Amino acid sequence: MGKIYALVDCNSFYASCEKVFRPDLKNKPVVVLSNNDGCIVAMSAEAKKLGIKRGKPIFQIKEIIEKNNVEVFSSNYTLYADLSNRVMSTLREFTPNLEIYSIDEAFLDLSGFSHLDINEYCKNIKRTVEKTTGIPVSIGIAETKTLSKIANEIAKKFKGYNGVFNIIGNSNRDKIFNYFNVSDVWGIGGQLSKKLWGFEINTIADLIKKDDAWIQKQMSIKGVSTVRELRGVDCIELDEKIKDKKNILSTRSFGTPVEDFISMSEAVAYHCTIAGSKIRKQNSVCSHIMVFITTNYFKEDEPQYSNSITIPLKNQSAYLPDLIEAADCGLKNIYKSGYKYKKTGVMLIGIVPDSSIQLELFSDNKKIENNKNLMKIIDQINIKHGKESLHSAAFFCHKSWGMKRDHLSPEYTTRWADLPRVKD
Repeated sequence: MGKIYALVDCNSFYASCEKVFRPDLKNKPVVVLSNNDGCIVAMSAEAKKLGIKRGKPIFQIKEIIEKNNVEVFSSNYTLYADLSNRVMSTLREFTPNLEIYSIDEAFLDLSGFSHLDINEYCKNIKRTVEKTTGIPVSIGIAETKTLSKIANEIAKKFKGYNGVFNIIGNSNRDKIFNYFNVSDVWGIGGQLSKKLWGFEINTIADLIKKDDAWIQKQMSIKGVSTVRELRGVDCIELDEKIKDKKNILSTRSFGTPVEDFISMSEAVAYHCTIAGSKIRKQNSVCSHIMVFITTNYFKEDEPQYSNSITIPLKNQSAYLPDLIEAADCGLKNIYKSGYKYKKTGVMLIGIVPDSSIQLELFSDNKKIENNKNLMKIIDQINIKHGKESLHSAAFFCHKSWGMKRDHLSPEYTTRWADLPRVKD
């Protein structure tokens, strides 16, 4: 028996997360906005039927929203991340071989379950995920990862399959390949699609007929793997290990322009906090930190300025005060008054595992270990009691410079004060 992959994809994930703790929103249109409540980034199925498109500025569809009572939410990344973790944890109960592909997608290797009815097994996965998390999912089953993507699209588009479709040995395979455009294939982007169209290769059926030599010349060796996968040959292995990040970035646009150094310094410290928690989560340290600031270049009537600087740390570190001290030093070197700043951020550079940290001859090893333990305790408290329960005094919880999030829902699963309450 060959490989069996199942791609599990959460349906309209951000919008579905907003509905989990709001049963009153069942079958109602929901949209989620981008940073600073600018554009539509996610829509429920009901909102899509109204013609609402991703990327559309919210002010341009105000009439549609008001006329159809569309529920609008600011992006609640804390809620989405936690519900994603719950979905992935549930999936791990069905197979130890799992690749988390994105916040709302995972590949499952079900090859070891060939003695079971795979269709029924995946239907059980779907039922269990929806029961334990409240998030609806679609599942595509195939002998390769690339084909499982196609199968998942079918599971989503055609309601008769009830969210689960198996393309392995399917008698309609030729029709499926003639139905899907090459632009629908995982790994084939917009530019490559246009190139293939120029050769009158429009569908998957057209593509898989070409020989490997032609494919390699026009699409590179990676393209050969993609086409072989479409032919049913397993080429792209499951990537189960989550790779440590080589650089860690934290940045956001301001809700309102920042015009003073103190507010800018607070924002930089906040981004150090976010980046610091990420680097400690992967048990790493960094050697340098880059700080950048910029005005809004879309406002041509205002004076413009942007700059960045990279500052070395005294020792490789993930200790928050070290990061804030270095970043603040960098900010003082590049900040100029008289400008309306739109954005700032930090990037941690020179990341290595904390087990390979290089200390100077007279480094205080005990102090470094104490600092590491302190950060571990603070991180644990923030995980248990909610983000920023303990934080540096270098910034305030109520940030005047923070993102505009007028439609933010509660952090139902990670903040005690936001726990849903049952009324008598």
